[in-house]
Amino acid sequence: MGFVAARWRRPDTMHSLDEWGLGGRSFGSWITWFLIGGDLYTAYTFVAVPALVFGAGAAGFYAVPYTIVVYPLVFLVLIRLWSVSHVHGFVTPADFVRARFGSPGLALAVAVTGIVATMPYIALQLVGIQAVLTAMGVSGHWPIVIAFVILAAYTYQSGLRAPALIAFVKDVLIYVVIIVAVLYIPGKLGGWGHVFDAAQAKFDKTPAPADGVLLNGTNQLNYAMLALGSALALFLYPHSVTGVLASRNRNVIKRNMAALPAYSFVLGLIALLGLMAIAAGVKPLTTDGKPDTNTIVPVLFDHMFPSWFAGLAYAAIGIGALVPAAIMSIAAANLFTRNIYKEYLKRDATERQEATVSKIVSLVVKVGAVLCILLLDPEFSIDLQLIGGVIILQTLPAVGLGLLTRWFHRWALLAGWAAGLVAGMWMLYTIPNVAKGKEHFGGSAFDLGKLGLDTKMTVYVGMLALAVNLAVAAAGTLVLRAAKAADGEDATGVDDYLADEGDPRVKDLDVAAST
Repeated sequence: MGFVAARWRRPDTMHSLDEWGLGGRSFGSWITWFLIGGDLYTAYTFVAVPALVFGAGAAGFYAVPYTIVVYPLVFLVLIRLWSVSHVHGFVTPADFVRARFGSPGLALAVAVTGIVATMPYIALQLVGIQAVLTAMGVSGHWPIVIAFVILAAYTYQSGLRAPALIAFVKDVLIYVVIIVAVLYIPGKLGGWGHVFDAAQAKFDKTPAPADGVLLNGTNQLNYAMLALGSALALFLYPHSVTGVLASRNRNVIKRNMAALPAYSFVLGLIALLGLMAIAAGVKPLTTDGKPDTNTIVPVLFDHMFPSWFAGLAYAAIGIGALVPAAIMSIAAANLFTRNIYKEYLKRDATERQEATVSKIVSLVVKVGAVLCILLLDPEFSIDLQLIGGVIILQTLPAVGLGLLTRWFHRWALLAGWAAGLVAGMWMLYTIPNVAKGKEHFGGSAFDLGKLGLDTKMTVYVGMLALAVNLAVAAAGTLVLRAAKAADGEDATGVDDYLADEGDPRVKDLDVAAST
């Protein structure tokens, strides 16, 4: 299907980022639904959320409220990004920042931040495939290498159309597997009452304060801030923006933001698999002599389902990795092409040259993702994704708030970005993980007692780092405004943020061949 996608809605030429990287900006409500859903709900989510619930209980359910909170925020903000991007032909969020604040340096910071935060996210899609292969008893990395060679080939040929088409299959498979799981497995285990009782009995025997089917007083604030911070970060990732910009008009985005919480319902059901695994007595498989909790879901399916349906479930996880990995690699490649290659290396690059560079860079990104898994400790890769969430949040003032106000000074935004990154990295560095014997980068919950407060409560590092970012950006803006420091020119107009399909200001794209 990935290779067939090259002929699906095929335009006269694929040699432009509008066509290769954004699918002609012509996707309607249904295609956008599957594309964004396939982009945000990944294979890593499929295995990691239940694994977190299996190990920590209620704390693992933070993913459910965060994927509910995010859609009203996106409803209000990203339709403005869609409009201004279609008026000016923006392909990446850094394109918007470049025009909004007249600052190539700030745009470069946003672009590099997006690429750095996305790379480990791509690598982590392999964790889902690895978990399945481990459960099947397959050794070696050759299946992953083959999968990503195929992924690279069809993405190079078909661009964003490939994951958009494959997302239909991926989402149908996941819906079928999860609905069958929540109806079938609890019945075999003695009902939901027994599932929750078994989970609570397990957590009562463990000393970790966060364990339990309910939150306790020390982790409630962190739970709320982690959900809010994750929601604010989700649509700052370049691959999320790519799915939005590929939509045909503003109404497509509005309909999807209203309907996408249906995925959050499924995510809640996915999280319950962690409790089912406890009741079923499932034990994680070992990798290099260490328990690998990411194998909980595949092992649960292997124990509870007939072999043919377990194979179908494994296929859902596998294809659930390839769809988002393709979108992420395209988004990272577009950032490099538009905001590094064209801005600093070849200002007069043609659309064809831009598309060619993006195709090549998308291959490089995929190779880098595979090397992350082959050469690094998988636990370290997961820590990189944790760091990625803190990093991408630091683009919120420039990208998210920039869509609403031009008040911030460009230099103040750059100073706030740097201060937020330094603060975030320092806090992550000081967090240990006693259970895994790690002294640094052991989690994302920062102990407020380290700031001199008389409390045992913890807070998500990303929100604290963002607070530092905003404080520096606001104070810096006041100082620079008082000093009458020169600011960049805003190339956008007020009406640009309200333009819609059919508006004469919207960039004319040759979409006739793709509709």
